Amino acid sequence: MQSAAIPRIGITAVGSHLPARRLTSQQLQDEIAAGGRLALPERMFEKATGIRSRHFAADDEYASTLAVGAARRALDTRGLHPRDVDLLLFASASRDVCEPATAHIVQAELGTRAHALDVSNACNSFLNGIDLARAMILAGRARRALVVTGETPSRAMRRAPSGIAEVRDGFAGYTFGDAGAAVVVEAVERGGILDIETATASEHWEAGGIPGGGSRHPRGDEHSYFRGGGKELRGIFETIGPAVLARLAARTGLGWDDYARVLVHQVTLPYLERFVELTGAPAGKLVLTVPEIGNVASATLGVQLDRIRDTLAPGDKVLLVGLGGGVSLMTMVWEAS
Repeated sequence: MQSAAIPRIGITAVGSHLPARRLTSQQLQDEIAAGGRLALPERMFEKATGIRSRHFAADDEYASTLAVGAARRALDTRGLHPRDVDLLLFASASRDVCEPATAHIVQAELGTRAHALDVSNACNSFLNGIDLARAMILAGRARRALVVTGETPSRAMRRAPSGIAEVRDGFAGYTFGDAGAAVVVEAVERGGILDIETATASEHWEAGGIPGGGSRHPRGDEHSYFRGGGKELRGIFETIGPAVLARLAARTGLGWDDYARVLVHQVTLPYLERFVELTGAPAGKLVLTVPEIGNVASATLGVQLDRIRDTLAPGDKVLLVGLGGGVSLMTMVWEAS
């Protein structure tokens, strides 16, 4: 007696959302310089990062606001009512409040009645959320999932540094922009999520992050700013990244020529250029977003996927590469259906 084939689970709709407020890097730099009474070289932020502009959430916009905006677009694209979803995952490094899960705030706004919970793993949160949704559907715990992220890392920028030392300490935070993304995950007849590979180096958890808000530092503005060096994190990713990509290629038999597009988490333009140099990934297959929206944390891959979804034909394969503090690296191979 033959065993039943494992169902194919795929991404059937995508949505993204950018807040209306837009700042150039020079405008942000002028604000930081004024707040800290510093004299910074002209266009320093843009020259160091390759980021020309980014979007910031307004005072009355939150992580949930951006997630809801993206979720509505994804649901509309698929022609779904919110109550057609039975699993809702808010997968983000940002959140509205410490408790309850921000997924409940998103659910209340959307009008879904799904099993709702948060997934958090820095800038890999969204990919982890898609992976968890796939696993729960395969386990029979859900039929159709909505995975959303709303990222507001701009709120963790140090806007009034006391001196150049604090600028350096939190410089990676000045790459941030805000955005939301969402995908619908469910069974598909062909294609779908073909492979997932991960690597985790948790001994480097202190390399970068926002230390406040937990039991170590529950209160105090000093711990609410992003701290960490981009060079240190890049060095860790360069150490563990090639092995992940090699394992993926060995197991799937897929090379760069087999992918229609390659979506990579983008922190700065030099960071992305180094990824191409290190891996041999074809630069023409990347979806370049960092110059115009900055580092939008876990929303990065969702925004990129939304921008190319209509250009893909059935059978086109897309490689998604996520990098997250902690430190983790994750790849996902998805085939359009």
